[in-house]
Amino acid sequence: MESLSFENLEIIHETLLNIRKSISMLLEWNVGVQSTDEWTDSPSGMQKLAANCMLIEAIGEAIRKIEKRASREFLNQRPEIPWQDVMSMRNHIAHGYFDLDDSYVLSVIQNDLKPLAEAIDFLIEKTKLLIIEKEVDEGVKG
Repeated sequence: MESLSFENLEIIHETLLNIRKSISMLLEWNVGVQSTDEWTDSPSGMQKLAANCMLIEAIGEAIRKIEKRASREFLNQRPEIPWQDVMSMRNHIAHGYFDLDDSYVLSVIQNDLKPLAEAIDFLIEKTKLLIIEKEVDEGVKG
């Protein structure tokens, strides 16, 4: 992790902020949703389901990009999160087309987003500190 460039740290930090915003939107949009029927019984509900899936897909893709830039070590600072499952969910939504389990999507929103948000908040703070350290190091060397 120490070997991450300043540029990569900034990109990772921005990506983490985008993930956090997406999680917040998912939680806000689905306050009070008790059943997938609330999505599947109306055109507006189906639009909400599609929007939820799009954000979940974006989160998984963003996690994959972070892993690629920083190595698994960075994400493993929060080992309670099944990072591979987060990335796999993206793949399932992106490539499953009409084979989507809306109950699973609701379960993810209701049960998995809050712990993910806590882990993302931790990583946001970690990247802030690493960026500050890099700035100080470069200021001293420059």
